[in-house]
Amino acid sequence: MNVDELRQRMATWEDLHTEFKEEIVHEDDLSAALVAFANTDGGQLIFGVNKMRQVVGVSNADRVMQRLDQIAYHNCEPPLTIVQETLALESGVVLVVNIPKGDQRPYRTNRGDYFVRATSGRRRASRQEWLRLFQSVESLYYDEIMVSRATLSDLDRYAFENFVQQVYHRSLEQLDIGYEELLRNLGYVREQEGRLSPILAGLLFFGRDPQRFFPPHHLVAARIPGLDFSALPSDNKHIAGPLTSMLEDAVRFLSIHLRTPHHIRGLEPEVYPELPEAALREILVNALAHRDYTLAAPVRVFVFDDRVDVRTPGGLPNGVTVEAIRLGAVHVLRNPIIYTIFSRLGLVTGVGNGVYRAIQQVRDWTRQEPRLFLEGNEFVVSLPKRRDAPGTK
Repeated sequence: MNVDELRQRMATWEDLHTEFKEEIVHEDDLSAALVAFANTDGGQLIFGVNKMRQVVGVSNADRVMQRLDQIAYHNCEPPLTIVQETLALESGVVLVVNIPKGDQRPYRTNRGDYFVRATSGRRRASRQEWLRLFQSVESLYYDEIMVSRATLSDLDRYAFENFVQQVYHRSLEQLDIGYEELLRNLGYVREQEGRLSPILAGLLFFGRDPQRFFPPHHLVAARIPGLDFSALPSDNKHIAGPLTSMLEDAVRFLSIHLRTPHHIRGLEPEVYPELPEAALREILVNALAHRDYTLAAPVRVFVFDDRVDVRTPGGLPNGVTVEAIRLGAVHVLRNPIIYTIFSRLGLVTGVGNGVYRAIQQVRDWTRQEPRLFLEGNEFVVSLPKRRDAPGTK
């Protein structure tokens, strides 16, 4: 930018590509400004011009530039690369920060906020704008985003090696490949500026403590006496950890709170659980695999007297209807890498009929119809319990 262009910008003032600052401000405000430009169409953040459109200059431009570099790297996720330049005018030095349109959109601040530019300035991105940002980057899904705050040390190597043994029936040594190399080849980690960081899917499956980075990505399980939420829970669990651990802990919680009556036939007892475990497990896997991870909300599982409700954060993906899910007639992946890992572990079939099969199992076992519906920002699968065992009233 030259002096003539600066004066022209000052005359037309702020727009989609321009924002003025008299001096450096709080780092939260600066990181919001940077990610807004990167998420939209790029632009310039110009320091040393006041609201009266007068050049007042910045003091100690080198120190300001250094601080901005640190904010772009440490307070923006993924880190941003900015180009800074100075213009010397009689009334002071103007600092111009060039922020390119990001190629790893969407960007957010280290506080988890997404911003975009508008002709009137910047604002928080709406949920629809988040989705458009993701869709605007070819083949990018949210479970592919690199968690730049995490490093390779935040992954549990033992858990990953167990996964390799389970999936490939061989150890890393037998595969003749290194730990980091296999993580790279599978796409579970990526490198940026010489540093390896896991993607979201890799962290959720193999992280030592995934919720340290994403606290809302857990599961809440509760036993609520009665038929609705009017009673206080008699048991309530916050279930965290990697996705496979969350799955097993949720199944364990259900096994504690679902009755398994039995009758003696001959010398052997016949067991009649209130709900088939295979169907419960299928619905839980579906919730963890297909939930909307852009939402700061947990999967919720409620055991009532007459049913089990599994509530998954997020509406349905584009083109998917409740009826299509019920019929097993649609297979749209919201989180393809998470789904693929579940598939490699043998926990999903890969043909998209898991919910359909679970519904059929529950219908056959309980002689009642499961309910699927949207409520607020959740997709709900409500599974009725078996009311009695064969031969009883």
